Amino acid sequence: MAGTVEGEKIDVSFSGKRCIHSRNCVLGNPHVFVPNAKGEWIHPDAASVEKVVALAENCPSGAITYQRKDGGPQERPPVVNTVRVRENGPLAVSAEIALGGETFHRATLCRCGQSQNKPFCDNSHIKAGFSATGEPPLKEAQVLDVRDGPLNVTPTANGPLKLEGNAEIVTGTGHTIARTTKVFLCCGQSANKPFCDGSHKRVGFVA
Repeated sequence: MAGTVEGEKIDVSFSGKRCIHSRNCVLGNPHVFVPNAKGEWIHPDAASVEKVVALAENCPSGAITYQRKDGGPQERPPVVNTVRVRENGPLAVSAEIALGGETFHRATLCRCGQSQNKPFCDNSHIKAGFSATGEPPLKEAQVLDVRDGPLNVTPTANGPLKLEGNAEIVTGTGHTIARTTKVFLCCGQSANKPFCDGSHKRVGFVA
């Protein structure tokens, strides 16, 4: 499901393709995002513009976006591009992401290799019992002269995700394990997660 709901001062858009059902929206304000509604479930005028903006920007997958109509600031890319490694779960990316001809600021990308909606997470890691630490070993990381800017994400054929652009790879507790301008991230089989080690070739990974 995808579409835009127009409000008096702000329009809210939703992309079902990118949603991971974190429920931050319905838990954050069930009047704006109504849980288990049979019909329309997004009500942009049920809270102040600033509260709706905060709810949207708290959506980790970027499935919820907005367009202000009150002259206030639109969402901006972060000043530091980050790829956060979730415990036994996906990669939460915050950047000026360029992927599949679209540009957005937040995305939750598959790292278990099981998603039926690659490169996006669809929570298949839960059913598959995917196990991978969110606290990879810390390594000495280079210093980047620039920490923001476009981050191009390319799913390679039968292989890893290729990220090109400034990015910091960050653990679940916020430690930076790598700073990079180009990196290949694992399909779910690597012994060096979250980084690719070529295991996709050995196991015959298909995507």
